[in-house]
Amino acid sequence: MAYSFNFDLTKLSQSFFQDLAKFSEKNRVHEKIGNTARMLVRKFNIEKITGLPVSDAITLIEDLIDINAKNMTARKEFLGTKKRALLLPHCSRKYMDSRCQAKFDPEKPSYVCQHCSSDCLINQATQLGEKKGYDVYVLPGGSGIKKAVARERYNGLVGVACTEEIKLGMKLLEGTGIKIQAVPLLKNGCAGTMFSMETLEKTL
Repeated sequence: MAYSFNFDLTKLSQSFFQDLAKFSEKNRVHEKIGNTARMLVRKFNIEKITGLPVSDAITLIEDLIDINAKNMTARKEFLGTKKRALLLPHCSRKYMDSRCQAKFDPEKPSYVCQHCSSDCLINQATQLGEKKGYDVYVLPGGSGIKKAVARERYNGLVGVACTEEIKLGMKLLEGTGIKIQAVPLLKNGCAGTMFSMETLEKTL
């Protein structure tokens, strides 16, 4: 289930994400997350930059802190994994119509990128993932996660999604033993979503 609001963090400075990572590392106690989120929202004027109500901005930043902390906690074990998959959101394709030449394979279930647009985030991310030895899935939604990972015995997984979808995906994969790293979207929605290729490359 996605957020009831749309967001766009692409205009935030890089220092925001650096501060977010620092706070994620320092504030591992869950009760502190809310206070940290409120402080970051004020410090970086997130509600003004994004146009979000303060309460929604705080929810979003709380989730980002939580996911960063989980990434750090699982990082060492993830780096020890051998068979990995990269899950990408189909809504980050450059085109969401017939101009996108990706073929949908219901058995995976995943779109298979045909590399038709060099400036498409999914094309770039697919090539990067494959170059680094990942099996790449471009999923139409979170419901395809279990079916995708059930095809192979993956022990490492990198997922790119909205923070709310990441949380649901992590819950869905609890007990599987798969070590997860997440790359949150910078801009959500039903189309034209965005993520940082730099962050993805570092995570992979």
